[in-house]
Amino acid sequence: MSIPHVLLGLLATGRKHGYELKRAHDERLPRARPLAFGQVYATLGRLHRDGLVAVTGQEREGGPDRTAYALTSDGRAALDRWLGTVEPPMPHVTSTLFAKVVVALLVADVDRARAYLAAQRRAHTERLRELTAVKTSPSATLDDVVAADYAIAHLDADLRWLHTTLDRVADWHREVHS
Repeated sequence: MSIPHVLLGLLATGRKHGYELKRAHDERLPRARPLAFGQVYATLGRLHRDGLVAVTGQEREGGPDRTAYALTSDGRAALDRWLGTVEPPMPHVTSTLFAKVVVALLVADVDRARAYLAAQRRAHTERLRELTAVKTSPSATLDDVVAADYAIAHLDADLRWLHTTLDRVADWHREVHS
């Protein structure tokens, strides 16, 4: 995820200070990893240095000074370019799940691989239930539903892969031990 571009997008709705940006990120991307305040402020510093945001004032609301930022025309152009660029599909499989299964099979421990696959399938199924509950909750926002749909689609793909791989491991085990 491109944190600078997400912050530019959040600033496209109006000026905000770092705390508001962090809160907006965590609310608008409810299933994403929450941003650390340090990451927000460091990113804002780089965006300001690069002329993509401008400081629009200082506020003090019973605490430390809060610097407000707004999107510049260069920032709007950078955001528009980013939004207009198609995201290429990932060229590599970078999943701990995939790596664990391959390593378990590599060390020729078929029982361990099967046990891991079955346990992972149970964990994925439980997560699907949780996300379905979030999605169907009367208090679910559009952000919640869109994030849940995205996560559910990925979990569903993982579950299909887990099922297929369990079948292949069983077939391989029968071939080897026949």
